[in-house]
Amino acid sequence: MLRDIITYPHKILKEKSKEITLFDNELHTLLDDMYETMMHKSGIGLAAIQIAVPLNTLIINLPNKDDKQEKEDLVEVINPTILEMDGSTLYTEGCLSVPEYYEDVQRAERIKVSYFDRHGNEIITEYDGLMAIAFQHECDHLKGELFIEKLSYLKRKKFEKEWKKKIKGKK
Repeated sequence: MLRDIITYPHKILKEKSKEITLFDNELHTLLDDMYETMMHKSGIGLAAIQIAVPLNTLIINLPNKDDKQEKEDLVEVINPTILEMDGSTLYTEGCLSVPEYYEDVQRAERIKVSYFDRHGNEIITEYDGLMAIAFQHECDHLKGELFIEKLSYLKRKKFEKEWKKKIKGKK
């Protein structure tokens, strides 16, 4: 089922997500809905808080070498923890909750993470490149943070000014 994506400056995006303790059909339905919603909006990642569900889960589905997103490449992440971060990289990020806005963000280049899959199996693995960037971006959502908060003061002020104009234009 398609869900509505909450957009900035909605206050729910500032909420910290709660740990998941039940790996049941309700969770599976949530994950399936998140996937359908993310694909419908042409995203590569989505945290549950972005569809107004403050639970500690996210999904990531990066395009393959043929630039297609295949369901078998979907990574479902529950109760993630970033164990280690290494290196530094700059990447132009966007966000389904801040549509049509892109800006360079500094992130760790490589990460080691721990999380659970939809069945409660623990996974400990390492990511680099775009997967590491997307994982950090989505984990920020679970802490109530958006990528725009990582911008410099001047870029953030410019963003706020442009965003207010954009919102006024839609009314």
